[in-house]
Amino acid sequence: MATLLSKKKKDETLKDFLPLEGTDFIEFYVGNAKQAAHYYQSAFGFEPLAYAGPETGIKEKVSYALRQNKITFVFSTALHASHDIAAHVHLHGDGVKTIALRVANAETAWNETTKRGARSYLETTRLQDNYGELVMSGIHLYGETIHLFIERENYNGAFMPGYTAWNPTYQGSPTGLLYVDHCVANVGWNQMNRWVDFYEEVMGFRNILSFDDKDISTEYSALMSKVMSNGNGYVKFPINEPAEGKKKSQVEEYLDFYQGEGVQHIAMATHDIIKTVSQLQQRGIEFLKVPDSYYKDLLSRVGNIDEQLEPLQELGILVDRDDEGYLLQIFTKPVEDRPTLFFEIIQRKGAQSFGKGNFKALFEAIEREQEARGNL
Repeated sequence: MATLLSKKKKDETLKDFLPLEGTDFIEFYVGNAKQAAHYYQSAFGFEPLAYAGPETGIKEKVSYALRQNKITFVFSTALHASHDIAAHVHLHGDGVKTIALRVANAETAWNETTKRGARSYLETTRLQDNYGELVMSGIHLYGETIHLFIERENYNGAFMPGYTAWNPTYQGSPTGLLYVDHCVANVGWNQMNRWVDFYEEVMGFRNILSFDDKDISTEYSALMSKVMSNGNGYVKFPINEPAEGKKKSQVEEYLDFYQGEGVQHIAMATHDIIKTVSQLQQRGIEFLKVPDSYYKDLLSRVGNIDEQLEPLQELGILVDRDDEGYLLQIFTKPVEDRPTLFFEIIQRKGAQSFGKGNFKALFEAIEREQEARGNL
């Protein structure tokens, strides 16, 4: 049964040992960064920000940084088959390697997390150029995913040292995507609580919401999920694991094709989901569709909403309500040939939950896609 943990007023005497200022960037390891960057420009509306490669003194890889409002994506590709990025892409396909978190002090973030049991990925490193100094450090997570801690208070360059401003002829036009609402991890059988404990003990997060296999299940499959949030609520990480079902769940399919644990989807917020999704569809982004019957009793389930029902139904946007308001959400199909990474577009109108009322319709839609691929 879903459990929304009570909101206890934080003891003012307790200090958050890992204060986070939000998601700094998300880095994807991909087979062809030039093409991936163009796709995210043309399809999602990201704008070119910075480039790193042989021309900037980086000899082993190339990286393209793109930005839309507060969302920064980086796409990196190896230039040689022996590079770690090439091995990562060979095993997993294109996928998320790094979730970078903005901090006031990267050295303190590394010290506090490693002394609590995190495995170090990168000790405190100071990068400098004519635009100042950027400080970073990092720790290992599930699978091959990492967190980098980014301190950029004293840096004024386009992105970070080693990059140059990137201003190509083609410029993507924004689609209204604002910031990263949350990132969802898929972990292996019986591994969810291990990573819940990690975020609680190592990073000072708290479990704000839990779903068991009765909440997230269909006739055929099930999964379990717990939502972790940092102290100020700027960073949220739902963590999914498979649960027993008649057939293969979406988490199992992901684990099979990604060949390990990793980021399943990234939720990006908008203030006008109808406008954003309309533009994304026009640019070729494919979304999961639920049956029209979902909308027949929608208003009786969620109450009055500001939006007209017709465009929501036409676009396939889902609606759910909690005690604080309602939300609108929709999920893309996987954005690569492997059925792994996808995106969620979400608009919150007070609600702080994650759409429990939509789980059944959503996961049945995912199962229809799994069946079409022969993986259910």
